[in-house]
Amino acid sequence: MKYTLGELAQHVSGTVKGDPSCVIESVGTLQQADNTQISFLTNPSYRKQLATSKAGAVIMSASDAENCSLNVLVASNPYAAYARIASLLSPAEKYLEGIDPSAHIASDVVISTTASIAAGVVIESGVTIGDSVRIGPGCVIQKNASIGANSVLTANVTVAHGCEIGQRNLIHPGVVIGADGFGQAMDNGEWIKVPQLGGVVIGNDVEIGANTTIDRGAIENTIIEENVKLDNQIQVAHNVIIGAHTAIAGCTAIAGSTKIGKHCRIAGMVGIVGHLDIADNVTITAKSLVSGSIKKAGVYSAGTPLELNQQWRKNTIRFKQLDEMARRLNILEKRLTSNNKPGE
Repeated sequence: MKYTLGELAQHVSGTVKGDPSCVIESVGTLQQADNTQISFLTNPSYRKQLATSKAGAVIMSASDAENCSLNVLVASNPYAAYARIASLLSPAEKYLEGIDPSAHIASDVVISTTASIAAGVVIESGVTIGDSVRIGPGCVIQKNASIGANSVLTANVTVAHGCEIGQRNLIHPGVVIGADGFGQAMDNGEWIKVPQLGGVVIGNDVEIGANTTIDRGAIENTIIEENVKLDNQIQVAHNVIIGAHTAIAGCTAIAGSTKIGKHCRIAGMVGIVGHLDIADNVTITAKSLVSGSIKKAGVYSAGTPLELNQQWRKNTIRFKQLDEMARRLNILEKRLTSNNKPGE
């Protein structure tokens, strides 16, 4: 695909500083791009690369565009503009409509004539597949599940019975949606499995990263609302609710029945205890442990930053001594207060 810089600017509601007739064919980094490619600048630390860049154009903010000798596409949100332009220049691969002969499909399945079903797919009874859905090789769709229009299951995805997937979703390899939640009851020293009778309901425009697992609810549904973005290898336990437009990075684990608000940002390797409520517009930094509900928007952190091992060992010992130190400090404060009372 080829577009002029002026056409790309129009596509993202930006403006051009330089030659709007410059032809752009693809994207590239500031260091490696040639004169047929467009790059972007959002991190000030990369600004020094502009002096030697051979890119045909660069997407950047108005303030960064000052004194830049290259063609510039000025955008209010350069990274979002780059995302839209990269999608335009590299459109998704087209797939042929129809069903591969090696797919195993129950007789009562409803599949749109515009859907694409790849080799080795298994679709069980009562399933509904919407318009322009693509089911990649090796996927398993169990009884009474539904896949909304224009959704893509890339490969080896499992959608368990009764789960609902909305429209325009992108689900990467190895994802499991609707496995049993971890419900066990102790009785006389033995674990008894608690039936997981709910399902999973996923809204529209959701992306789920590779090998992420979303457990079905124990009684009611696990719910992923619209435009949620989940990275690779995330664990979402039974009856969790994730609010719209929330993004969660890799290796985060969310225990059962926790409700996460809208527009939250959760970094990698965060652990979230069960039965909590997290407000809208909350950011949680990497490797934090969330052990209590968060009732106000803001940025929250936990954990100990990296430091030299010798210093870390000293600080760990001091941390264990904090309670005793606090008790001694309280005693000293009381003595000082008593000694400073008037007339004593």
